[in-house]
Amino acid sequence: QVQLVESGGGLVQAGGSLRLSCAASGRTFSRYAMAWVRQAPGKERKFVAAISWDGRRTHYSDAVKGRFTISRDNANNTVYLLMDSLKPEDTAVYYCAQHRTLFSVGSTDSRTYGYWGQGTQVTVSS
Repeated sequence: QVQLVESGGGLVQAGGSLRLSCAASGRTFSRYAMAWVRQAPGKERKFVAAISWDGRRTHYSDAVKGRFTISRDNANNTVYLLMDSLKPEDTAVYYCAQHRTLFSVGSTDSRTYGYWGQGTQVTVSS
């Protein structure tokens, strides 16, 4: 079975940086697109970033474009989210997700991701 374990969340001041990691197991990691999705208190989950199975294509929400960078290390079954210039509105639980189908280029539609981690809290203070 697929397991996704996020780490790297925490409390940071506005303007600071954090790097989230997501360690995957259970399916051949290198064959699946990965994504980060976040959920702020009282709000629905929102897409943040995605990366294709081979790392060649990335997608970002307008809210994070230019500040966040998604990457992957297929040798170590890990996907990362480097978050720079953090803002208080980035405060949320961040979830790692794995796409349902093989060799996808990634998607901004959260419904296309069938496996989810438990989430890691990111809090940005003003």
